[in-house]
Amino acid sequence: MEQFLYVFGIFVFIYPICMSIIWCIGSLYFYFRRELPDLKIDPYKDKIDMGVSVIVPAHNEELHIQDTILSILKSKYTKFEILIVDDASTDKTYEKSLEIAEKYDNVKIIKLNQNKGKAMALNIGALAAKYEILLVIDADAILEPDAMIYLVRHFKYGPRVGAVTGNPKVRNRTNLIEKIQTVEYSSIIGLIKRAQRILGKVFTVSGVIVAFRKSAVFDVGLWDIDMITDDINITWKLEKRFYDIRFETQAFCWTMVPHTLKNLWHQRIRWAQGGFEVLFKHKNVWTDIRNRRFWPVYIEYITSGLWAYAFILSLTIVILSQFIPIADVEFNWMAGWLGCLLTLMCLIQFMVAFFIDFIYEKGLYRYVFYVIWYAVFYWLLSAFAVFVACPKALFSHKKTNRIAVWNSPKRKRDHK
Repeated sequence: MEQFLYVFGIFVFIYPICMSIIWCIGSLYFYFRRELPDLKIDPYKDKIDMGVSVIVPAHNEELHIQDTILSILKSKYTKFEILIVDDASTDKTYEKSLEIAEKYDNVKIIKLNQNKGKAMALNIGALAAKYEILLVIDADAILEPDAMIYLVRHFKYGPRVGAVTGNPKVRNRTNLIEKIQTVEYSSIIGLIKRAQRILGKVFTVSGVIVAFRKSAVFDVGLWDIDMITDDINITWKLEKRFYDIRFETQAFCWTMVPHTLKNLWHQRIRWAQGGFEVLFKHKNVWTDIRNRRFWPVYIEYITSGLWAYAFILSLTIVILSQFIPIADVEFNWMAGWLGCLLTLMCLIQFMVAFFIDFIYEKGLYRYVFYVIWYAVFYWLLSAFAVFVACPKALFSHKKTNRIAVWNSPKRKRDHK
C-alpha cells in the first residue's frame, strides 16, 4: 500500500514536468522553424482575392456586439461579408446589430426564434455564406485589422488546409482572475498549440477566432449540435478526414475572459466535458491505422484526466494524514527534489512563453507576478473541473436527440 501511494504521488509530479518539457521544446522548434521566418513575410505582397464570410454567432451579447462588428469592418482585407447569427437573444443584441447593418451593405443579420446553441448558429451561417472561407469569431472579441489576411493566405497556398486557428489574447485585465488568465493564454494555450502543431495534430482550434474552408466543413457534415464544445469536435472531424489544421500566431483578436470565479468554473467544466465527449465520440481513431497521429493526442488527454484524479486523491491523502493515520507513508517528496524540479520547470515554461509572446506584446512582462498565482490556481481549478466534468461527459454521451444550447455568462464592459 505504501509503495503504491508513493508511486501514485510521483506520477502527480512527473506528468506535468514531462508535458512542460514537451511543450517548451515543441513551441521553441515551431517558433524558430516556422514562426520567426513568417514574421518577415508581407501578407499583402501577393494579391489574394478569396472571399471571406465572417460568421458571428451571438447570444445575449448586447454589451460587445457593436464593438466586434466595427472591428471586423476595420479589417484591411476588403473582400468579406459579415453574418451575425442571433441565436434567440433575450437582450438587445439584435437591435444593436441592426443599427450597424442598416449602414453597411456587407453586414447581414440572421435571427433565430429559438435558442439552438452555437453549433446550430454556425451551421446556419455556413449555409447562408456566399464565400469559400468562413471566419468564425466570438461576439465579444475585437479583431485586429491584419488578422483576416494572415488566416486567408494559408488557404491559398495549402489546398488541404481545412482550418486555421487564430491567436486570441485577453482583452479584460482588471482583476486577479483576469490577469491570471492573461498568463494562461500565453504560457499554456499558446505553447500547447505550437507544440501540437509540430507533433502532428492540434487537439482543438480556438473557438474565439478560426477560419474554415467551407467545402471541408460541408465534407465532414458541418458542426454537430449535440456536442457541448463545437470547436474541439469540428477539429477532430476535419483531421479524421485528413485536412490540415494550422495555427497562425499573427492572427490576433482580443477576447473577453470570465471575470468571476463562478463564471470561470463553469467555463472550465464545459471545456473539460467537451474534451471528454470528443474522446468518447471519436474512439474509433484506434481502429484505423491512418489515424495513428491522433493516438498521442488521445493518450495525452486521457493521461491528463488520470492526473487530475491522482492530484485530487494525493491532496486529499495529505490533508487527511494530518488528522488521521491513513498509512505509514511520508509525503516529504512533495517538498523534496521533485517539487523543486517542478517549480524550476514551471519557471522555464513561463520564460519560454514570455520570450515568444514578447515580440507581439511588449508589455507582457507586467504580468510576471501573476505567474506565482497561476501555477497553484490553474492546477487546482483544472483538476477539480476534470473531476466533475468526466462523469458529466459519460452521462451526456449516452443521451440521444440532445441539443447543446448555450447560456452566456454575465459580462462586464471592457476596461482595458
